[in-house]
Amino acid sequence: MTQTKERKRFKDLNLLDRFLFAEAMEDQQNMELLLDIILNQETHLKQPTQTEKELRRTNEDRQVRLDVYTVDEKDVIYDAEPQKTNTKNFPKRSRLYQGLIDSNLLPPGSVDFNALNMVAIILITPFDIFGHELYKYTFHMKCEEIPELQLDDGATRIFLNTHGKHPELVSEELIELLKYIELSTDETVEHCNSEKVQKLHQKICQLKANKQMEAKFMQAWEEKVLERQEAYEEGKQAGTERGRQEIVDLCGKLMELNRMKDMERAVKDNVYCEKLLEEFKLKGTKC
Repeated sequence: MTQTKERKRFKDLNLLDRFLFAEAMEDQQNMELLLDIILNQETHLKQPTQTEKELRRTNEDRQVRLDVYTVDEKDVIYDAEPQKTNTKNFPKRSRLYQGLIDSNLLPPGSVDFNALNMVAIILITPFDIFGHELYKYTFHMKCEEIPELQLDDGATRIFLNTHGKHPELVSEELIELLKYIELSTDETVEHCNSEKVQKLHQKICQLKANKQMEAKFMQAWEEKVLERQEAYEEGKQAGTERGRQEIVDLCGKLMELNRMKDMERAVKDNVYCEKLLEEFKLKGTKC
């Protein structure tokens, strides 16, 4: 049987939890507050945010779902992603996100690459990807031979670490936001001076008090449990079928070896076949 992870209560979710982050950032004002603090700017979005935006070039290509995707009045595109688990692939993951976003920006046949939008990809994590104990890592393309020369291709990738240790390099407001994203509680906000974080918290409290939203969260959790169980059963069945086929193949091989009087190899393969059969019996699988 698969191990079912205990469901977290809706009221205990933090913004690092993908469900709450996506639902909160569907509110355009919340997304603007988030971008204002992270980028130290005044952000005005020109269209509603999109959550779970699917990107792929063809049906055969790798699918990507962007957590929160939006565009501001200057046509700058933003993708914000909370990531709780360190999969140790975030630099290359951000590269894939960047490429797929870019590939969907120009119409077919377009030759003016300067029409590409500026894009900022923001990953928020409760761990340090790069090991320099910073709250914020901002990347642009630069020339190796002339470090001060930037490529100026309009692409920015930002990695935020809620456990940074160099407050002198970022604003106090960003630190407060990161602490709040990791632990979205009244207690956290009590130590925040930022009016924007306070405003964001009010919106989160309203969201958590919404019974329909709580029911939506429970349904989403139950659907994920069912998906995991189905995937487990499919994998188990596929393994069983492969095992059965391996035994059939071995039996055919044994018959051929016996006919050829190659007893030494036949004995070795027969021992292996018996081991496979024993494993099937231990697992309660019928051949």
